[in-house]
Amino acid sequence: MEIKGVIFDLDGVLCSTDRFHFAAWQSLAQQLNVPFTEADNRRMRGVSRMESLDILLEKADRVFSTAEKEAFASAKNDRYRALLAGLSPADLSEDTKQALAALRAMGLKLAVGSSSRNARFILDRLGLGSFFDAVADGTEIARSKPDPEVFLLAARKLALPPARCLVVEDASAGISAAVAGGFAAAGISTAKGDERAVFHLANLSDLAALLTRG
Repeated sequence: MEIKGVIFDLDGVLCSTDRFHFAAWQSLAQQLNVPFTEADNRRMRGVSRMESLDILLEKADRVFSTAEKEAFASAKNDRYRALLAGLSPADLSEDTKQALAALRAMGLKLAVGSSSRNARFILDRLGLGSFFDAVADGTEIARSKPDPEVFLLAARKLALPPARCLVVEDASAGISAAVAGGFAAAGISTAKGDERAVFHLANLSDLAALLTRG
C-alpha cells in the first residue's frame, strides 16, 4: 500500500466541536420542546445538517414543512458558529500538531474531507486555514457520508487516485464512505475498532509510524 496523501475528517479527528454541536442542537430542541440527549447527538456524527435535524425531529409531536426545517437548520448553524467563534489555535491538541508535522515531513499531501459547511471557518479559527493542500467540504457536495463524494473530491484536488490516499475517520459513516470510494481507512475514537479500517489509531500521532512501517 503506497500512500501519497492523507485525507482527514475534521470534527472528531483534527479537533472536537462536539460540545458546540450538542449545545446548539439542544438549544433548538428546547425551543421546539423536543427531548434531545447526548446519544442523539452521537447519532449525528458524520452526517449532514439536514439529516441531523431529521434525527432531532424524530421525537417531535408534529411534522414540519421544508421551509420550517430550513429555518431550524439555519438557526442551529447561527448558534453553532457563534460558539465556534471562541475557538483558537490553543484548541489544537499537541497530538494533532505532532501528527500533522510528522506527515508533512514525510512529504505526504494532506487534505480535509468534511461534510461540514463550516469546515473552512473552523480551520481558520484553529490557525490551519492555509496548512492543507486541499479542503473539500459540505459547500461543494450534494451527498454527505456514507456517500464517498467528499473524499473523492478531496482526492481530485490532491491530484491523487483513491488507492493512493488514506482517509482518517472517527465515525462509522465516514469509514463506509472511504471504503465505498476505494480508499484505505484509518479509524480513530469511536471508529477505532471498525474492522474495515486498515489502521486502528489510539492517537493521531501514531499514524506516521504506522505509515512508515507500511
